Amino acid sequence: MLAVVVVIGGFLIATYNSLIARKNQIDYAQGSIDALLKKRFDLIPNLVATVKGYATHERELLEKVTELRSRIGQAKNDDERLGLEGQMSGLLGRLLVQLEAYPDLKANQNFLQLQASLNEIEEQISAARRAYNAAVVEFNNAIEMFPSSLVAGWMGLKRRKVFEVEEAEAAAPNVGELFGS
Repeated sequence: MLAVVVVIGGFLIATYNSLIARKNQIDYAQGSIDALLKKRFDLIPNLVATVKGYATHERELLEKVTELRSRIGQAKNDDERLGLEGQMSGLLGRLLVQLEAYPDLKANQNFLQLQASLNEIEEQISAARRAYNAAVVEFNNAIEMFPSSLVAGWMGLKRRKVFEVEEAEAAAPNVGELFGS
């Protein structure tokens, strides 16, 4: 009888600790994404200010980037913020493609540094997003699979959403359409 209690107790403790470790891994990955998104958030005003003098035709897109930056700062929860950040990735990608049509801007050293920084941050965000999503899938599997689902239910753990970029934002822009070709 004592052996059965020890085995069940050991199982419960191991499962509990495993679920906590997975939850903490998601929090860690989300913290990495947050740090990178903050760096990008801080670069946007400099990018917009640098581009405004050159790219008068992209004023609407610059306004969208600025407005979306404001909405990200006012997001009510992580899911909303991550969705808006996915939209920002798409908008910034479109903006950088459109700016290729401005030779004077492409020669501007400040713009080139901003563009390089933004590209580096976007690559890091993409890698952090993959790590976050892997942690979320592992966590979701653990809380839904038997028998750990029993412990997860007792702990009140809920499924987490993966960080997705909306399909329209993830698609590469048609360069011909952007330049009227």
